[in-house]
Amino acid sequence: MTANSNRFSTYTTASVGTGSDGKKDDQKRDMWSSMLDTVASGKRLPEKNLLVLGGSVDSQREFLEALSSNDVRRNPDRNHHKVPPIANSFALGYTYYNVLDADQEDILARISLYLLTSPAPSFASLLKPLLTPQSIPNTLIVILLDWSQPWQWMRQLQEWLLLLRTVIMSLSIECKETMEESMISWRDRGRTGGSVNLDGTGAVAAEGDVALPLGPGEWEDALGLPLCVVCQNSERIDYLEKTQAWKEEKFDLVLQYLRTVLLRHGASLIYTSPSMTSPLQTLIHASLGIRSLLKRAPLKANVIDRDKIVVPPNWDSWGKVRVLRDGFDVETVSEGWAIDLDQPFPMEKPNGMNGASYDVNKDTSEMGEPEGSAVALYEEQVQDSSLDALQLAQGNRDTNKLEYPSVDTQAFLASQLERLELQKKADDKAGKENSFAQGVTDDMISDHIGPVQFNMGGIQVDADDMVQRLKVCSFFSDSLPGVSKQAIDR
Repeated sequence: MTANSNRFSTYTTASVGTGSDGKKDDQKRDMWSSMLDTVASGKRLPEKNLLVLGGSVDSQREFLEALSSNDVRRNPDRNHHKVPPIANSFALGYTYYNVLDADQEDILARISLYLLTSPAPSFASLLKPLLTPQSIPNTLIVILLDWSQPWQWMRQLQEWLLLLRTVIMSLSIECKETMEESMISWRDRGRTGGSVNLDGTGAVAAEGDVALPLGPGEWEDALGLPLCVVCQNSERIDYLEKTQAWKEEKFDLVLQYLRTVLLRHGASLIYTSPSMTSPLQTLIHASLGIRSLLKRAPLKANVIDRDKIVVPPNWDSWGKVRVLRDGFDVETVSEGWAIDLDQPFPMEKPNGMNGASYDVNKDTSEMGEPEGSAVALYEEQVQDSSLDALQLAQGNRDTNKLEYPSVDTQAFLASQLERLELQKKADDKAGKENSFAQGVTDDMISDHIGPVQFNMGGIQVDADDMVQRLKVCSFFSDSLPGVSKQAIDR
């Protein structure tokens, strides 16, 4: 009994001691957990979003390669990093890439790219979940255009912006308030004399710099999200100059249109080419608020080199657009763009086509275009001159049509029969005229030359008379076998 009691007291004492040690272990574990959480939160990557709209599957891949052209993509084995796949073949595509610092060691941020090639209204439901109060301040919209078809740019921009407006109007009140706050801060970013740089850091104003107020036409149609327009394959500018006889005035006109309409949205503009380096990385990363801790690349505007255009946000103005080329009506184009964005979506295609172009010889009201439309004005001044005369005469400017209506076989043969009969009558008439002309010509030659005579044994013989005598002789010799030639001659 004593042994049992001792055993019981020993167990109780041990139990008490174990509980004390357990509390110390829990305290140590909580301390380590808090330290690990602190370190993990410090290394958590900033998440940025890019909505890439427009272009084709291949052009979107080229854009991503130009944007993430660092040592990790050039050498995938470095630091055991794997290049993520690009899934953009169907509907809404997705991929991502990590932004590395200048030393290619530290990761500054991770950018998620959502890719869409068609402005179909059915895709609006795919974009809506991407815009939340948490993601809106870290989201940038990129619209891709291509120099292979610059005459379609204004219409493409119109369709994408109308789709974005449809998505934004369907968002919650909280999202719209976040967008409004974001746009208020964006109006001052990168502005001359402002207190905030384009990447969101504080700016040190130089002596004499004064923050400029908003000018006419600036930020009049803010989308709620920052916008950047990328015009790819600018090397085709030389091709347009050689094959379609484009002059400097035409290239300046295209640039003036783009700068005027983008000024209403506070958007940026850049021309890129795979064969040339461009500040695309700097512009996109700065617009997303990503900045290097080791090296800060300057971003300068360039509106002189026609294939290296760079227009940062909050840099442009109506005055700078006018300086590029005299005679451009900035007010009319800006007001016309406001009319174009006030149209219902989806838009009615002119002449039942895909909206790529329209007949410039018809009135815009007949084509479904509103009066004063900047899109109609642009497509009238910037046309695809490679179209042949027949297409221009018929007003068929849709070179992308894959199907054409067929004609009934019997109707086609009937029309061909009528053509053949008309052609036969024309040939018969031409033949009669030719035979009459030939007879007239022979008579004229005979009258001009006269009778043909030759000397036979000292006697002048008429050739025509001799031929006639031979014909008569031959006739009688065949019909009267018993009559000799001498008798006929007598």
